[in-house]
Amino acid sequence: MKQTENEKNSKGKIFWIDDEIELLKPHILFLQEKGYEVFTSNNGEDAILMTQKNNFDLIFLDEMMPGIGGLQVLALIKKIKNQIPVILVTKNEAETLMEEAIGDNISDYLIKPVSPSQILLTTKKFLEGNKIKSEHLQYDYVKEFTEISSSISFGLNTDEWIKLYLHLMERAIDFDEHSELSDLKITLQNQFREANSEFGKFVERNYKKWINEERNNRPTLSVDIVDKFLIPEIQNKKSVFFFVIDCMRYDQWLMFETLLYEYFEIEKNFYFSILPTATPYSRNAIFSGSFPDEIEKRHPEIWAKWEDDENSLNKFEKELLDKLLERRRLKLEKEAKYIKILDANFGKNIEQNILSHTKNNLTSIVINFVDMLAHGRSESTILKEIAPNESAYRLLTKTWFQHSSFFAMLKSLSKEKNVSILVTTDHGSIRSLRDAKVIADKTTSASLRYKVGKNLKCEDKFCVNIKDPSEYKLPKRGPLSTYIIAKEDYYFVYPTEYNYYAAHYRDTFQHGGISMEEMILPVIKLTPKI
Repeated sequence: MKQTENEKNSKGKIFWIDDEIELLKPHILFLQEKGYEVFTSNNGEDAILMTQKNNFDLIFLDEMMPGIGGLQVLALIKKIKNQIPVILVTKNEAETLMEEAIGDNISDYLIKPVSPSQILLTTKKFLEGNKIKSEHLQYDYVKEFTEISSSISFGLNTDEWIKLYLHLMERAIDFDEHSELSDLKITLQNQFREANSEFGKFVERNYKKWINEERNNRPTLSVDIVDKFLIPEIQNKKSVFFFVIDCMRYDQWLMFETLLYEYFEIEKNFYFSILPTATPYSRNAIFSGSFPDEIEKRHPEIWAKWEDDENSLNKFEKELLDKLLERRRLKLEKEAKYIKILDANFGKNIEQNILSHTKNNLTSIVINFVDMLAHGRSESTILKEIAPNESAYRLLTKTWFQHSSFFAMLKSLSKEKNVSILVTTDHGSIRSLRDAKVIADKTTSASLRYKVGKNLKCEDKFCVNIKDPSEYKLPKRGPLSTYIIAKEDYYFVYPTEYNYYAAHYRDTFQHGGISMEEMILPVIKLTPKI
């Protein structure tokens, strides 16, 4: 069926149902002048038939009508075409009516008498809101693009890098809702790449200075988390829950946050992960308050079986935290509890018993799912299909959180007064899109964003070459051991079967290297709204 000229030029089809529709003629003419098609009905019976036969974009519905009342019409319309937004127009301001209408899925409501500007604003909100937001996003980003590029090239300090990263991530999430901005999304991706290139140089210039300075003279690092954030909460004599989500990026947290506003006041701080941005280093640094070479001196058993089992390097987190609290002369009334959740069934069990832990001074809970998701996507064609890009990856993580034992635990704890909740992560991840050739011997570690071993060779433009691990406060894995750490979005590939492995690991989420996504991380304090 061909469209009429009016339909082609129409901004949308509005259906107005009101038993006094003739009195609304000025409003209808006003909407028509603004480019909308307006259809009317003065009774519920005809309105239902017209809804069945037509594809309306928006419905204004009078609440008080003879015969079938507004709420009955609403219920029937929702059964016919549930997707159409319905605006209830009423004289009745009773709270019970509003609750009943909301329960019947109204999209909004207006109190009579309504003005033309109210009607137009509501119409634009539902029929043109996405387009208007898209245009504003496009205008704002085009305007700020040059300013951002200029600030990157002139150089930023640590606080400015954090602000820039947060802004770029928040802009990326804004773009997620607008598929028509695909060209702008590519521009933003390129700006991320430009920023990460300069961020890598910034870290390379400053990192060795950071790790040798006093805490007050440097940005907050992994080793400072317990001292700066956790211990003050313990000293407040509350039951403290310390959640560490392995491999959680800031954009993933923003997805979680949308579901938590209902339950908590949310306070955010940020810190920089130590290098390499990998669990054996960064998470041990959090729980121990020490750099890796200091851990090696105090706890040689942690690194003793590196070559045999790299996955065993985080088996001592409880002991590391206990020793740190002991060094800080912090005595707990009850022994600190430590829980690591590696699978859904165990997580469910902890969820069901979470309130029993409110009797503890401190309960630390490590959750590994986000890291497992990142690694799983690298190997699973199904997960790559489900999450082919950053936007879909964010939504996939949000879906997990929405149905996770972690979210259920937080909701349970939100009902407790004497509870303090901290949430953080040990490192993030980056979508690795460019391969870099590396030469190494067979004892080299397997990670794609950093390597530890002998005779490592990689071009400086792709990585930081660490010939003397002690300069970076890293443990030595033998007298000739060195490290290389990837920059930007590069990942390491050996010369043997280079093309196969370059293609296999391209477009996977990896960690261990130097990027804003891996290094700039949130520390969140959740305060229950009770």
